[in-house]
Amino acid sequence: MRILVIEDEKKTASYLRRGLTEKGFTVDVAGDGGEGLRRTSSGNYDLIVLDIMLPGRNGWSVLAELRKAGKQIPVLCLTARDAVEDRVKGLELGADDYLVKPFAFTELLARVRNILRRSPMRPPEVVSVADLELDLLRFKANRAGKPLDLTPKEFSLLSLLARRKGEVLSRSMIADQVWGIQFESDTNVVDVHVRRLRAKVDDPFERRLIQTVRGMGYVLDEPR
Repeated sequence: MRILVIEDEKKTASYLRRGLTEKGFTVDVAGDGGEGLRRTSSGNYDLIVLDIMLPGRNGWSVLAELRKAGKQIPVLCLTARDAVEDRVKGLELGADDYLVKPFAFTELLARVRNILRRSPMRPPEVVSVADLELDLLRFKANRAGKPLDLTPKEFSLLSLLARRKGEVLSRSMIADQVWGIQFESDTNVVDVHVRRLRAKVDDPFERRLIQTVRGMGYVLDEPR
């Protein structure tokens, strides 16, 4: 799942990116409201973590513009202000939850997961392909009932392939969705991670699920 953090404090933004990435999310960061809105137009996000006290266009303005444009992406607002009227304003503008700074990362993570569970846009919590099963909210995977020991990036890559079952995904699309980077022809990060993923997901089992489509990319599908 992909999260956009709109936060101008570099230390806080780095803290959120690192923590959420370690929990298996793909995280993009925007340093101001204008950049955040531009990213929502070009990226498919499952959740936005939105700071209110932003330079230029503040968080209230960003939230109002998102809802005015009909975008129903769930939004978790962050602010240093604890006044009741601020919390009410955020909820009235269409925020899904509100967290006051400073906060514990464990609480933020719990709120993120709760929002995703109840969001009308939420992806399925469990995705299955043949005997492979992924719990997208708890970041657990098993095949034939046996737990798979995956790194956060391996889980993100596998969940992307599983959610797009049967669809050939190009290396550039995978790089953008999992790493948030523009793919370059001399970069083999995708191939390396697919190879490592196959060693855990396919090699110990009789049937292979991850297939290479020469000249196009990778696809995960039930074996024929």
